[in-house]
Amino acid sequence: MLKKLKGIDIIIIFIILLLIVTTIFGLSSFKTDKSYEITNQYGDVVEIFGSGIYAHDSNFKASGSIGTDFTILFLVVPMMIAALIIEIKNRKIKSKLFLTSVTATVLYYATSVAFGVTYNSLHLVYIGLFSSSLFALIILIKSIKTVELREIQKLVLPSKGLSIYLVLSGFSLFVAWLPDIITSLINGRTLMLIEIYTTEITYVLDMGIVSPLMFICLYLLKKKDGLGDIVLAIILKACIIIGIMLIVQTIFQNLAGVFIAVPVLITKVGIFVALALFAAYFDIKLYKNIIE
Repeated sequence: MLKKLKGIDIIIIFIILLLIVTTIFGLSSFKTDKSYEITNQYGDVVEIFGSGIYAHDSNFKASGSIGTDFTILFLVVPMMIAALIIEIKNRKIKSKLFLTSVTATVLYYATSVAFGVTYNSLHLVYIGLFSSSLFALIILIKSIKTVELREIQKLVLPSKGLSIYLVLSGFSLFVAWLPDIITSLINGRTLMLIEIYTTEITYVLDMGIVSPLMFICLYLLKKKDGLGDIVLAIILKACIIIGIMLIVQTIFQNLAGVFIAVPVLITKVGIFVALALFAAYFDIKLYKNIIE
């Protein structure tokens, strides 16, 4: 197998190792008896987690991050290992597409921890994870022959159902996050859950990158551009994983004593879980109809 390894395979192995380190440290931080309260820079009282690598993060952010770490370690890492093994054995477009989509989700996670959590002892690991997953994604996308992908894709894209899904998903990200920003602007104060942070990385990624990417994907699919198929695979895989991740995050937040109102659960968890179910359906159809 060593003779079959390529440069990108080494990078993926490196990413997997960094993910294991990051998530194990994160999970080992889950202790709920060390929290304390401070007054933040905005004059609000915030509960600080007080334990492990998330010791200086808020209780809300830290418990959610640990839920994310759990999902990454027990779902994404095995998925990435499987994707890498399949790619090494086959070197087909379908295997590359699978590995690319998982790597893109890892990049989303890496960006979130590198820019979103309070500085801690894993900062260099976060930088390594962010950098390696970013360049791995670029290499993987470049390695997929889009023209050939279009030829072996037997599914007529975009279907009416898929078009509706991409449009609704794109708008749903704004429905979930935009009201928080509008409310803060109207009230002349910062975001409700800004806590000790200066910005909310999830809002930036979801509304600034992921949502526009869904509409760009739809445009590319209508133009019969193979890049649209790649972007679609990335979006669907990310939606599936994030839908599962939000459930796990909510469980860990409840265990940490974080109260989440029912309307918030519906708009910020329920919507994404529903989208994940539809994403799983379209994802299965996508790979099933790639005939090599």
